Amino acid sequence: MKKVTVTAKTVDSAVAEALRQLGADRERAKISVLEEPSRRFLGLFGGRDAKVEVELISSPSEEALRFLREVLDHMGLDGVEMEKSEESDHVRIQFTGEDLGLLIGRRGQTLDALQYLTNVAANRATGPYTRLILDAEGYRERRRQSLIELADRIARKVKRTKQAISLEPMSPMERKVIHNHIQKQYTDLTTQSEGEEPRRNVVVAPRDKR
Repeated sequence: MKKVTVTAKTVDSAVAEALRQLGADRERAKISVLEEPSRRFLGLFGGRDAKVEVELISSPSEEALRFLREVLDHMGLDGVEMEKSEESDHVRIQFTGEDLGLLIGRRGQTLDALQYLTNVAANRATGPYTRLILDAEGYRERRRQSLIELADRIARKVKRTKQAISLEPMSPMERKVIHNHIQKQYTDLTTQSEGEEPRRNVVVAPRDKR
């Protein structure tokens, strides 16, 4: 966060000057009036200008980038860059550079954990919640496609054998991909999640076997 202290003849003019210096709108600022203006006695003696302190409130996406930069520095990933893009219902932060495998982790577990922590850190301040999604050079889309292929293979096997099949434990995001694809593409099959986190898994079964 940035803040400035400004004096002027009136509170409004002091606030306007502070916002100009910060390059911010009033909606993104916390304004504190330190001193109210007072008039000069007989127009000659005393008198005091208004004095305000205006603090710039960072957006969740800005807080996210600051938090992630600290994490990357602690991990020694100085060569990793970040690019932010505004989507319709979320903000996506894409990592590019070297050693991205350290950020992704086994089946995206590190990336998922970092995404969770970033959402918590970025949305601590009051205001509308911003959903943040972290990705590393398109990993999430590649993983989604591989999960869809897995779902198709499992669906074909369940239809052939008429027996339910339990998949290996997955994260909530990955289970959602399986559930959605099966429900949309295979009306004669059903899915449900079983077990306890972090070893909760999807079960695919014929609909009449539910």
